[in-house]
Amino acid sequence: MAYDEGLAQRIRKVLGEQPELIEKKMFGGIGFLVHGNMACGVHKDALIVRVGPEGYQEALARPHTRPFDITGRPMTGWVMVASGGYESVEDLEDWVQQGLDFALSLPAK
Repeated sequence: MAYDEGLAQRIRKVLGEQPELIEKKMFGGIGFLVHGNMACGVHKDALIVRVGPEGYQEALARPHTRPFDITGRPMTGWVMVASGGYESVEDLEDWVQQGLDFALSLPAK
């Protein structure tokens, strides 16, 4: 299955004119990077969000989330959000902002 282009388009709308934003095809989906650091992305129909180690457990406690694991090795600090978790504009904006905030807290690559 290809990634959900509709979700990718919704993310683009939320990110708007974010400076230094790059879209990159990766892991069979698409990633949105700021200053070289991934903030969020789409894999199949799931939203991927980089929440960081400190926000990881809290993010996993939210409904419709699971660890980001597409290789059999979960990546700590990253979560996958099923469609029920980003259905509303507000929920999608919240997740994308969380990923953006974390990516902007990292040194540029």
